[in-house]
Amino acid sequence: MSYVEPIELSPIGIIHCSLESREQAPRNFDISTETGTLEIFPEYIEAMDGIKVGQTIVVLCWLHQARRDILKVYPRGDKSRGLHGVFATRSPVRPNPIALSELMVTKIEQGNIEVLGLDVLNGTPILDIKKKL
Repeated sequence: MSYVEPIELSPIGIIHCSLESREQAPRNFDISTETGTLEIFPEYIEAMDGIKVGQTIVVLCWLHQARRDILKVYPRGDKSRGLHGVFATRSPVRPNPIALSELMVTKIEQGNIEVLGLDVLNGTPILDIKKKL
């Protein structure tokens, strides 16, 4: 087995929304009607150039409140489906709790991107944003 150096990530922004607990959060972005704001930190605002209202963006986030010590879960909490390894699920519980959401841009103002489809909690750090293909 080869050794890999640790990876260091720094957030580019933070999510502001009304979701304060996992129980409130939709199970996935594709069923969410939640709105909120992606606050992009000043040093990264220039990277927003080209993002347009009506566009779908892919947002990678760090699930800062997720447990990292569980490797098997019941998919969507359904015990009838049996335990699955977290890599075979969309569970927020995982060794590196990175979330991927596809969000619709509804408004852009200075360093803020208003979006539709949030499925993460208020205060979630944003790692990256990409244009959806």
